[in-house]
Amino acid sequence: MSHQLSLWRAAQLVGVARGVLQQQVRDGKLALNEGLVSTAELLALYPQARLEEHGLLERVARIRDEAFGRRVRERLLPSQEVLAQRLFQQSQDLADLQRHLQRYHSLVVAIQQRVRELRGPSGDGGPLDELDHLVTQGLARVLATESADVLEVMDGMLKVMSAQVTVRPSGHEFTVEGHDTLLQAGLRAGLMLNYGCGNGSCGMCKVRVIAGEVVRTQPFDYPLSEAEKRQGYTLACAHTAASSELTLELLEAGGPEDIPLQQIVCHVRAVGELAPDTRLLHLQTPRTHRLRFLAGQSVTLGLATAGGDVHSLRPVASCPCDDRNLHFFIARDDTDAFASRLFAGQLKPGDTVTVWGPSGRFVLSEGPRPLVFAACDTGFAPIKSLIEHALALDAAPSMSLFWLATRSDGHFMANQCRAWSEALDSFEVALSTHAIAAVGAHQIARAMRADLFDIECDFYLAGPPDFVEALADDLRAAGVPSAQIFAEAL
Repeated sequence: MSHQLSLWRAAQLVGVARGVLQQQVRDGKLALNEGLVSTAELLALYPQARLEEHGLLERVARIRDEAFGRRVRERLLPSQEVLAQRLFQQSQDLADLQRHLQRYHSLVVAIQQRVRELRGPSGDGGPLDELDHLVTQGLARVLATESADVLEVMDGMLKVMSAQVTVRPSGHEFTVEGHDTLLQAGLRAGLMLNYGCGNGSCGMCKVRVIAGEVVRTQPFDYPLSEAEKRQGYTLACAHTAASSELTLELLEAGGPEDIPLQQIVCHVRAVGELAPDTRLLHLQTPRTHRLRFLAGQSVTLGLATAGGDVHSLRPVASCPCDDRNLHFFIARDDTDAFASRLFAGQLKPGDTVTVWGPSGRFVLSEGPRPLVFAACDTGFAPIKSLIEHALALDAAPSMSLFWLATRSDGHFMANQCRAWSEALDSFEVALSTHAIAAVGAHQIARAMRADLFDIECDFYLAGPPDFVEALADDLRAAGVPSAQIFAEAL
């Protein structure tokens, strides 16, 4: 018998992005029944899924022998308490299913016995004989041994290893793995959740459990009222999923306007050399005060000096899922006071930098279209944040990156781009160089049209104004609607 799965779970099982399955549905290759897809249709489209039947078990066995096994186990496997609760719930579900099957079997046998009594010992070849034959044959088919549904077996294993969470009212879904709290898992999946301190003090991550069970993973100070407890409220930062399926009611940001302005005193964690003229500035927030921002947004960095405060507006290059560790790409620029001090070695690990923000509307737009990213030099910073966010959402059918360098070390993270391309079948990258940003933008536009151009994409452009304006003009001239072009001039 075919098993029914949500698109989110189906994508996990066959190893593709959820957006790919959504495209299959739009193309008529995959049918949905009340939002669910059958494993029979899924296996018809992805027969290779059979080869991955024991993939999860192999992953679990393999990490036991690796040097970093403990950290990997924490990332992949839930705690013993959570694992025991999920196994207990599955055992209860199995016991309930067995009881129902036994009752149905007893009912069918009783019906068969009554039909034979009504028919009599000799039989008359009439409707009762036909009914007796139908029941006997049907019972034989039900009791016959059949091969197990591979995807159903894999789904059962996933329910023990990870929990699927459905969010109301948005309908978003995410998976809780390892020792992640509900908040950590939601942020890792790219959701714009409402939260503050992240350590159980402020209560801003309060959620209501509609279905399923949660278990506390860390202490918290925020006092929930008795009325809130009776209604199922809990803190997402201090709990994880105890059941394999969970439904939560919670607040999500709808856009930049829902993200509050914050002021945080951070410490320099590290200053690294990405290239001769490019530095990575790694700031870390306090544990009790993390920066809530959207991928693609910018913040103002403030540095106190003997000659007065120095301020610099910079796009965040890291993903919002790691809200304590903020990365910035700083290019050498003698006219920029902040960059000059950084390159002069005046900013060292342990120094304080004040962060104000976030600001900007260069954020990912929800939708089913493929994503095309274009960056010039350090314009790669917000683009990298958007790409990591898109990968976390796992909703885009495909992604393409075009990165222009106007200086010799402009592709300072080329290896990262190649790693994405090699690891992801649906990710393409093209690196180009030209000393003049506007000319390079025209070259990228021609490359887009030659390689993969489709106006039914969302385009995200970031870099100096002449690069952004030239590329946006070329895209509009090619027929791309302005609503599908998102630009950030730096």
